Amino acid sequence: MRRVPARWAILVAALAVPFLAGADIARADQKPLRIGVLNDQSGIYADMAGPGSVIAAQMAVEDFGGSVLGRPIEIIAGDHQNKPDVGAAIVSRWIDQDGVDVIADIPTSSVLLAVQEIGRAKNKLVLASTGGSSDFTGKACAPTGIHWTYDTYALAAGTGASLAKDGPWFFITADYAFGTALERDTAKAVEKGGGKVVGAVRHPQGASDFSSFLLQAQGTGARLIAFANSGADQVNAIKQANEFGIPQSGIKLAGLYLHITDIHAIGLQTAQGLILTQGFYWDLNDETRAWSKRFYERHKAMPTMGQAGTYSAILHYLKAVKAAGTTDTQAVVGQMKATPVDDFFAHGGRIREDGRMVHDLYLLQVKAPAEQKYPWDYLKLIRVIPGDEAFRPLNEGGCPLVSQQAAK
Repeated sequence: MRRVPARWAILVAALAVPFLAGADIARADQKPLRIGVLNDQSGIYADMAGPGSVIAAQMAVEDFGGSVLGRPIEIIAGDHQNKPDVGAAIVSRWIDQDGVDVIADIPTSSVLLAVQEIGRAKNKLVLASTGGSSDFTGKACAPTGIHWTYDTYALAAGTGASLAKDGPWFFITADYAFGTALERDTAKAVEKGGGKVVGAVRHPQGASDFSSFLLQAQGTGARLIAFANSGADQVNAIKQANEFGIPQSGIKLAGLYLHITDIHAIGLQTAQGLILTQGFYWDLNDETRAWSKRFYERHKAMPTMGQAGTYSAILHYLKAVKAAGTTDTQAVVGQMKATPVDDFFAHGGRIREDGRMVHDLYLLQVKAPAEQKYPWDYLKLIRVIPGDEAFRPLNEGGCPLVSQQAAK
């Protein structure tokens, strides 16, 4: 297992507090409240999560005040390398040996679903921000799992539904839990919207050559090629599609899980016109801009929706710990669900019985180069998607917690 770079191994978010007599000395002796940020620190998803999510978590702790219930708060980071076994080993060690109370972020749905089971078994909270499978709050839901930023159903309800009739559709899909869930949910949205799916192909995670997949898509007569993948995979696929002249031939491209950092990597000339669904965009309003500029000062890139969601989820958790007067997982989860989410990320957000945090999403379009007014000015808002429209209805996910709730 690779070591996390030393600068990320332990990021202490317990701020420097003058050592005064009495109570302050006692406070210094308190066991830290530890939050583990688990993600891809150096691979294909490092830009959308990675060190940026650790910075976002640090900012949340600092903005909260650095301690809670007399305990300093620490952020530690782990690199799961997009491997479920590596992620599970890190989380088990964190909980059993390092006293970690909460696991946050967690891109790569196969890792996320493995961590969900550890959280369930060990009664530890899992705050998912960048892992996206809607199964997390569906058949795999747990009383210890909360899904914050988006999920594959919501992406489908946005991009898939809006482009349903622009096909026929063909999917180029990453062959793991996230990709297959995104293809499944989007295909349902397309068919519900009157569109047609003519085929799909799976590619391994971390693929570098998409030529055969693109040729296969063209051979089906599809008029829209949808990329059900993410990170560097999606960046490479869209770049290669343009190199092969696919958009110029009249075939549309749909990046189902694009991030602001992906558009930055692709460039406006190539990405212009793409439609995407986001749980957050840095340039939406004064609140989002103010926080994002603070983030940019540290990270030198504007935040992705997952990084902003990591901040929001951790801040809401810490507020709940303070309000509940305890770090007991069930008490804190109850407090989180009873308290509306109200910050720059979401106003009036709510956490349902299945662990889904419901909030508005945004359908956006990538600007043409001539429309850009300043750095990172990449997107324009098409419409706000209300949370109840964006996320799967509570009774359709198959979450056992909902069945139990209904039976009471």
